[in-house]
Amino acid sequence: MKQSTLEPQQPSSLPQPQVKPALLELRCVEKRFPVKSGFWSSSKQFVHAVDGVSFSIVRGETLALVGESGCGKSTVGRSILRLFELSGGEVRLDGERIDHLSDSKLRPLRKRIQVIFQDPFSSLNPRLKVKEIIAEPIRNFSLARSESDLDQRVAGLLEKVRLPRDAASRWPHEFSGGQRQRIGIARALAAEPDLIICDEAVSALDVSVKAQIVNLLQDLQRELGMALLFISHDLAIVQHMTHRVAVMYLGRIVEIADRKALFERPLHPYTEALLSAVPVPDPKKKAKRIVLQGDVPSPIQRPEGCHFHTRCPMVQERCRKESPVLSKQGDGRWLACHFRGE
Repeated sequence: MKQSTLEPQQPSSLPQPQVKPALLELRCVEKRFPVKSGFWSSSKQFVHAVDGVSFSIVRGETLALVGESGCGKSTVGRSILRLFELSGGEVRLDGERIDHLSDSKLRPLRKRIQVIFQDPFSSLNPRLKVKEIIAEPIRNFSLARSESDLDQRVAGLLEKVRLPRDAASRWPHEFSGGQRQRIGIARALAAEPDLIICDEAVSALDVSVKAQIVNLLQDLQRELGMALLFISHDLAIVQHMTHRVAVMYLGRIVEIADRKALFERPLHPYTEALLSAVPVPDPKKKAKRIVLQGDVPSPIQRPEGCHFHTRCPMVQERCRKESPVLSKQGDGRWLACHFRGE
């Protein structure tokens, strides 16, 4: 049966781990941005940035969300944070819907989901010293009993992110990019969250600094038990630090799998092409590069059927007419492809 491309990508059931209950669930989440079709025209078209995305995260887990620039990764993160209002679908935290809550009801839940942004300088207020930057969420959520307790919390957070205590009295511009990102991590930890969304949190940093920040995040996760949604296009970093990987293309999830299974045996043709572009450090191991033909289609006028069919080397007539459903495979992964998997 032909499935309209205007309909959300309905999974056969929600992709989530079976061992633990989900901390965060996204169910057929959509986000559309209106744009005018012309300067003199009053009619509107829509950019379909997120098109029926479903996944879940359990406590203590790192889920990576990967894909090409413009595929909708960051829009998913901002939709979870309610920086964007959803056009459709649901976001649930511990089973409770949070996408439709009023600001007053959402406020106490905001402390449970924090974010680390890509640019460590523009995300910090240059008019505030480091102590005030880190103390702001502590004050907002009334986590300190007194001013001395607040000072101890700030000092403890600086120690956790491996910055000296005297950093509290300095300004953001006095630090390097990696140090500023550590301040951003300390600010996120200050609210004692259950989940941190890392939105390209290491992409603006030098290679050696990336490794330090990634190792720091892993250490903090083991110590505090928080979950991470790691949004990134750097597959080498993703391979190093995540538990599961969700692959996005043109606003849709095309594959979700354990990190090891995905990197050893990708099933979706788009996932194969992505992984083939990862540099191999050993020159003796020459991996076959898969070069996709053509450009990513417009998110305004999306192709009918499978969104990937215009570039897929395996395309058949069914792909041009019918949108594949994200369904569970025998090895526990989730896949949206007519001709791969079971």
